[in-house]
Amino acid sequence: MGIAHAAGGFPGGGGPGGGFTAFIPLLLMFAVFYLLLIRPQQKKQRELRELLDSLKTGDQIVTSGGLYGTIIGFGEDNRVKVKIAENVKVDIARSAISGKVTGGAEGGRAKSD
Repeated sequence: MGIAHAAGGFPGGGGPGGGFTAFIPLLLMFAVFYLLLIRPQQKKQRELRELLDSLKTGDQIVTSGGLYGTIIGFGEDNRVKVKIAENVKVDIARSAISGKVTGGAEGGRAKSD
């Protein structure tokens, strides 16, 4: 009795297609991760990049910190000059902008306060 036969190496499996069928579940898992996680995140990043590239003076924005303001200019080093209140102007990083405000001049704030 040979060593390969005693260890169970040849009989009962491991045919020519056996190695590829073991990778099918891994390929399916990668496809699911790609469709549910990777692709939507890439789409979101592309939309944000297009939004940041299309900004212009006078646009109303909201920052990732939750500040609402109006763009009054652009500085060097990807800085954006934003007016957040009367006589209050700040410089923020362009990457801190999370979106444009789609609404009134007050950025959707309640007037009852």
